Amino acid sequence: MPLRGHGTLPHSEFRMAATLSLDAHPFGWRELAQVAAGARLELGEDAWLRIRNARAIVERIVERGERAYGITTGLGALCNVVLAPDQLSKLSSNTLQSHACGVGEPLSIPLTRAVLAAQLQNYAHGHSGVSPAVVEGLLAMLNHGITPVVPAGGSVGYLTHMAHMALPLIGLGEAWVDGERLPGAAALARRGLKPVTLGAKDGLSLVNGTPCMTGLMAMALARAERLAQWADVVGAMSFEALKGQWAAFDAEALAAKPYPGAQQVGANLRGLLAGSANLAAHQGIRTQDALSIRSMPQIHGASRDQFAHIGRQVDIELASATDNPQVFGTPDDYRVISQANPHGQSLAMAADLLAIALAELAGVAERRIDRLVNPLVSGLPPFLLENSGVNSGLMIVQYVAASLVAENKVLAHPMVVDNFVTSALQEDHLSLATPAALKALKVLDNVETVLAIEYLVAAQALHFFDPASLGGGSRAALDALRERIPPYTEDRVVAPDIVTAVGLLHDPALLKRIETAIGMAL
Repeated sequence: MPLRGHGTLPHSEFRMAATLSLDAHPFGWRELAQVAAGARLELGEDAWLRIRNARAIVERIVERGERAYGITTGLGALCNVVLAPDQLSKLSSNTLQSHACGVGEPLSIPLTRAVLAAQLQNYAHGHSGVSPAVVEGLLAMLNHGITPVVPAGGSVGYLTHMAHMALPLIGLGEAWVDGERLPGAAALARRGLKPVTLGAKDGLSLVNGTPCMTGLMAMALARAERLAQWADVVGAMSFEALKGQWAAFDAEALAAKPYPGAQQVGANLRGLLAGSANLAAHQGIRTQDALSIRSMPQIHGASRDQFAHIGRQVDIELASATDNPQVFGTPDDYRVISQANPHGQSLAMAADLLAIALAELAGVAERRIDRLVNPLVSGLPPFLLENSGVNSGLMIVQYVAASLVAENKVLAHPMVVDNFVTSALQEDHLSLATPAALKALKVLDNVETVLAIEYLVAAQALHFFDPASLGGGSRAALDALRERIPPYTEDRVVAPDIVTAVGLLHDPALLKRIETAIGMAL
């Protein structure tokens, strides 16, 4: 089965939704995430004109017998080996097979669809020269619910992932269809499709460029944005339970340090806590709170600012042509340019930054969890059960959160600063952007679980308060959790509750419900 998390949809829930059209303007990461979640994709006539023009240039080069990298030559260190015209189709097929050496569990269906959608956008720029039949075949796979089985591991940039992505197109490899894992040819046949015969440059175009890392980052951003909202919600609940001093969220004070993220988080917390009689009754009990409580605007906000920056990086990548070589002009007046647009340095840095910004959300959440269960600072029963001693309460869930935060510290180490040499010295600087994006997705899994644990713990802490005394946002979030998870009155197995809480964080309707309760978007 596909890797856990990463925005997965169970196979039984896969469905086509609205149709998005890619034509004059490239998609941003939000539109790409919609396609990943099941939306159909179509290419407009302008996009098809660009694709056909670029293909005509490739065919002219082959016709003239000119030497052009990857069009009439071998690949990588074999770039000076000129091939005969009758070898070019075989080169394309061989390229996919030789490069398809990925390892590990497969990517989830949404992640794979995101990569496929980014690949189609790359071709739509009109500089690849890929055959229109290849684009038609990939588009048909996407819209007919044929999702290639793509091992998650084994790429320093993109080659292995993209090779596995393309195998079903030519009747090889494997693909998910209707929840079944089928051989590539059988997957196509299930939808009445036939394998595509590749031509010159098609194999190179299929494995080349940055769609893999771009698609993965688009999905990571979609999840990060949602978790940033939840961090504010569960942080507000913890603030309520710890009788926080709300001067820390004062709009005038925050405006004196005008980072956009801090302003947004401060407004969110004021909205979530508005109307709290509980907090009103406890103002002045201390001069100021611990940093994990009073610094939520600055900490959560800093992560939000990084997400915004990373989103701009991903959108630039989606607006970029990232094949090599690229063709420009017309069949009668063209240039073929070998360059390095497939190098993923910008996205590698963005992925590493994403992991760091995400890890901080979990790190501060774990500190709040610790304060909630610790009677020395919470003012609440030890580990949030009145009859402690015979009961351990929520003592150990803080251990779980600490474990995941410790793992994130390792995962947040930058990958882009590492380097290797591949392809007989031809490729002697690697971005490692795809593994960096996969690493960020693993951090996301951990952050999601830590926030779900804080949700459980904060809700249990609020069990000792009159629900009517809470702020509107805290009360709405507490009510939603209690519909699925009862409070703890004695010890019980907690692991299923954590799984349920993680599921609640996936539900966009629940966030909308909380936003409705406070009358503002988070």
